Order: sequence, then C-alpha cells, then structure tokens
Amino acid sequence: MMVAQTEIPTAAGVVRGSRGARVLRWRAIPYAAPPVGELRFRAPQPVEPWSGVRAATEFGFAAMQHRTGARTGLRTFQPTGEDALTLNVTVPVAASETPRPVLVFIHGGGYLFGTSATYPSGRLATRGDVVVVTLNYRLGAFGYADFSEYSTGTRIFDTNLGLRDQVAALAWVRDNIAAFGGDPDNVTVFGESAGAHAVLSLFATPAASGLFRRGIAQSPPADWAVSTTDARAFARCCLDELGIRPDEAAEALLAAVPNDIRRAADRLAARVRRERPGVYLIAPEVDGDFLPKAPIDALVDGTAHRLPLIIGTNRDEGTLFARNPGELPTRPAELRAAIGAESESRVAAAYSGYPGRRAAVRAGGDFTFWRPSVTIMAGHSRFAPTYAYRYDFAPRALRLTGFGATHASELIPVFGLTDTAIGRAVTAAGGGRGLREVTRQIQDNWLEFARTGTPLPAWPGYTEDRRTTLIIDAPTRLVDDPDRAKRLAWEGVCAPTLAATRS
Repeated sequence: MMVAQTEIPTAAGVVRGSRGARVLRWRAIPYAAPPVGELRFRAPQPVEPWSGVRAATEFGFAAMQHRTGARTGLRTFQPTGEDALTLNVTVPVAASETPRPVLVFIHGGGYLFGTSATYPSGRLATRGDVVVVTLNYRLGAFGYADFSEYSTGTRIFDTNLGLRDQVAALAWVRDNIAAFGGDPDNVTVFGESAGAHAVLSLFATPAASGLFRRGIAQSPPADWAVSTTDARAFARCCLDELGIRPDEAAEALLAAVPNDIRRAADRLAARVRRERPGVYLIAPEVDGDFLPKAPIDALVDGTAHRLPLIIGTNRDEGTLFARNPGELPTRPAELRAAIGAESESRVAAAYSGYPGRRAAVRAGGDFTFWRPSVTIMAGHSRFAPTYAYRYDFAPRALRLTGFGATHASELIPVFGLTDTAIGRAVTAAGGGRGLREVTRQIQDNWLEFARTGTPLPAWPGYTEDRRTTLIIDAPTRLVDDPDRAKRLAWEGVCAPTLAATRS
C-alpha cells in the first residue's frame, strides 16, 4: 500500500524525497555504482549501501555529453559527469490501497545527449494514478563504444554499456518500486527516438526478461544496430583521435579526461554521418552475447520478448533535422548515398515533388523512422499484440514555421505539458483546444495500455492484412495501411552499415 511519506527504504538505504501539491518526487537515486575510475567502460555494478538518510530532492549529473544537450528547460542545462547512473521516481501524493502501475521512461537524443531531468512526470502520474520513473544512462563513447579488444587480465572493458545501464535500472525498479507504491509485476517501458530504440533493444535483450510487461516506442530509428566489426573500428578511431596507442589503451582509457573522450567520439560520429549518410555508430552493438541479434531482426523473427507493443512515428519526423546537414539523409544526395540510386528512384516516385526540398525532408524522415517501424509493426504482430499509430497533430505555430508534426512533438501531450512554457509556445497562434484533446486521447491510450496491456477498445491491434493505424490528431481517426504506396516503395530498403559504405 502506498503511504504519502517522503522517506522510503531501498535496498541500498533510505532516500528522502520532496512533497509537492499533487506528487511526491525522488530525484537522482543511484541504481548502480558510479562508473568512474576502475569502473569506467565496465558493466554497471551494485550500489554501495549508505547509512542514514540520503537526500533525493535535486537532480544530479546528466551523463557525459556536450553541455547544451542536458536541457532542463528552455534555457537551462544540467551539469554533466560520469557519475550519472541515477533515476527519478514520481508518485501521486494521495495514498493508494493497491500497487500502482509503473511507467519507466527512457529519454532520446541519438544516444549522444539528453537527460531524464527534461521530462516532468507529475501530470502523467496524477492523471493516470501511476508511478513514473525516468532514468539516465551512459551516452556516446561511455555508453556505446566497444573497447573490449583492449581488455587485459586486470582491465576489463564491456560492451553495450548504455543498454546494460537500462537493464540495471529496470532491475532496481523490480527490487525497490514496491516501497514507492508501485507494482513491480506491472512495468511498462516507454521512450522516444533513441529512447524508443532502447525500448526495442530491451525487447531483444535476454537479460531484460521478466523486468517489464510491455513497451511503447515513440519514433524509434528502429533498425539502428552496430556490428562488432564496425563497433571496434569506431573504437580504434577513437583511440587515434585521442592519440592513444593500442598497446597502452587499457591504462590510457582509464586515465583520459572524460571530456576528451566525449569530444573525440562526438567528432568521429559527426564525421561518419557527414561522409556516410545513414550510418550511425553510436548505438547498441550486436555482440552475440548481451544483444544476440539486431532488435529489428529479433522482433521480426519472434526471438524477442513476445510482449505487447505500441509503436509509431510522427508525420513530419524529418523537419526537426532539415536545417542540420548530416543528421538525417534529408537531401537527395544524402538519401541516394544511403540507399543507392536504384532504391532512391523507386522511393522518389512515391513522394510527390521529389527531389524538391519538402519531399526530400519527408523521405529522409520516413527512411530513418517510419520505414523500419512499419517492418516491426508487421513482424512483431505475428507473435504479440501490436498497436500502430502516427502522430499528425500540428498546431498553427508549428505549421507556419515549417515543422508540422515534427520529431518529438508528441512528447508535449504524452507528458501533459499543455499549460507549460513549451505548450503555450506551440499554441501561441492557436490550437490550444486541439492540443488538449490530443493530450486526452494519447494519455488515455498510453495509461490504459500501462494498466491492462491493451489501449482503449477503439484502437484495434495491427495485422499484416489490414495494417490498422491510429492517426492521432484533432480529430483522431483509424486508417488502414496509411501511405501504402510509400510503404511499398520502401520495402527491401535497409539502413547502410559502415562496412557496406566502404566497399
């Protein structure tokens, strides 16, 4: 039974949170030991227990990243550091006679930036009478570079550190969330962008078995995955960038200044995106062990966890990236380099106005997010309940600025941010009523899914014969096989790999 108190015992010690008018909050609770010193580039280790009461009222560090990535507001940023393996818990202030469903959110940011502090969870927690957990995990080289070939008898470097962090956070939820009034047997993982890809990766991770019951993937770049060959090639380039010889790597990597490692990996990742469009090397590695298969392959062939899944994308994914060359292949030359001239010709025929700017941006966004998500919708629906959506809502301000229903814009209604600064900004030119309606629709479905494993009855499951998709808009509606011609044009197109672009 949930009791309205701020001091809660966990397996490692007592934490003291803070009380608001409607919610109780605990911030920066450690779910693993700080990955510093000898633990840098190691799998997450258990938290060292503490005596007394640990204050959990302020956010700690965001994971290592460029300082502008750790946004906590429109103009405020969180300090960054390696000691960032923490999570936050938000629960309604009212006591509950029964354990509450738990939603665990994984933030996006291309596995390069982002922080759990960006996502205020109070409105979602109170509206749904649920426990919301948000977490940080290692990013960039610290979370996704594979230095394992430089391990020695005394220095071990592990793979897939960011993914291992996420599993460790879910294990913390399993072991501790009951003390906060949550039901450890009713956990839903949800995430956006790279966080949505993380959700799909957890579906494909054997170590995550039993740690969650269902997932929601909002705009996942669903076929991101790095081979061991490419991951190790990237790690070798990081060493070159840092001026570290392979024979001294074991010691030098532990002694290196954190920001030097971060900058080296960021430069390399940006260079690869510019020179080889569509290749993303900061992502989970198919290492044959912790992640046996690429998430998209595991979900399609049924070897992933056969759990209910909501998955969808936004209508105008690419517009957020169009002004930053190289982030996505949103220019005809970039798309051609990513998928080849023959595939580009077939895709172009399905996009009216291509190679015009607007059509190219739409194609680039669909290539990265919608194309592989549709593959997962069809594949996973053979083995487990699958619910597909497309987010189309765009208030007038977003339409006038050319963004439309852009990447990440669905986070505003998901977290109920209508009356916040960002909600007021996007509805400054109108659309407030529509945003409130969309917020009700999306939260009702997400929360019902978290409670029962199915969204509202009006949203049927996805099947390959009908491909029924919920179009979230004002008004929301159901459409069978939306953009069928585009879907068929993308069939057989895969994301490029570093090895393939070199050949």
